[in-house]
Amino acid sequence: MIAPLSIPSPPPSWQSIPIDLFGLHWDIKTYALIILVGIIVATLWTSRRLTKRGGEPGVVIDFLIWAVVLGLLGARLYHVFTHPDDYFYPGANPWRIFFIWEGGNAIFGSLIGGGIGAWIASRQTGVRFLSFADALAPGLLLAQAIGRLGNYVNHELYGLPTDLPWGLQIESTNTAFPTGLPDGTLFQPLFLYEIIWNVVGVLVLIALEKRFQWRWGKMFAGYLMWYGLGRSYLESIRIDPSEYSFLGIPFNVWAAILAFVLGIVLFIVQSRRHPGLELSVYRPGREWKKGDAAVDSFDTDPDDEGNDEDDASNDSGSAEAKAAATSSAG
Repeated sequence: MIAPLSIPSPPPSWQSIPIDLFGLHWDIKTYALIILVGIIVATLWTSRRLTKRGGEPGVVIDFLIWAVVLGLLGARLYHVFTHPDDYFYPGANPWRIFFIWEGGNAIFGSLIGGGIGAWIASRQTGVRFLSFADALAPGLLLAQAIGRLGNYVNHELYGLPTDLPWGLQIESTNTAFPTGLPDGTLFQPLFLYEIIWNVVGVLVLIALEKRFQWRWGKMFAGYLMWYGLGRSYLESIRIDPSEYSFLGIPFNVWAAILAFVLGIVLFIVQSRRHPGLELSVYRPGREWKKGDAAVDSFDTDPDDEGNDEDDASNDSGSAEAKAAATSSAG
């Protein structure tokens, strides 16, 4: 008997949207559309945050092109190589490796690929890498929450069997359905857990940013800590963990732990190196000229790349800049 509060999986027909136009027929994958919505939301929010801090309007598009392309590629390849038995077997279609619309995209792979893309865009635009990452952090977390709806539609990202009343209904014909379990078995709805965790994380990060004026990569460090902490637990109860493990712990759990540790290290290092406010999201000499209009010091929060010799002078020079401004105004 199915629990009355259990979560039904959507019908398979939800996995694609048929479109007939000018005599042509397409089946648009719902998962791909949901991912697109998440990307658009994150882009608009990041653009607003970056522009408010002194970035050139529209500069986020330069980051979008590189980060999205390499992020999607990294997400897919990471998933494929941590689940090789799903793609490498006699008679397998090798092109299926790139069918991202079928689902199976790893967030840690997207962070690696997207990070490389953002770094490339940073070098091209002059915007500090960590300034962009700070502006992106809450939007990225929200986009990940939106993307989990695609996992729900695709009947994936669920956990171990459960007796909880809100268990997820999964058809026994699902490829990840464990052998030997009866029809009607409920599973942990990991997609829902991550949606809730990510949305709460957005609220927490925004509150901390307002309270402590997190800049210089501290906001992104907070993202890594929050997401890594939650994901380390969710990955440990997945029904289809990565096929590689170390010390009995799945590879993806280690990846989540690493993200959490990196967040801590980044936060500590940047707090010590840059205790003051950032005055520009650009590296020295690469500033976007917007006349002589001043930008509010709270809203300008460039991120340090860790390799600019002039970065340290921004902290020590902030007091002198403010004093000079006061003197000229008086």
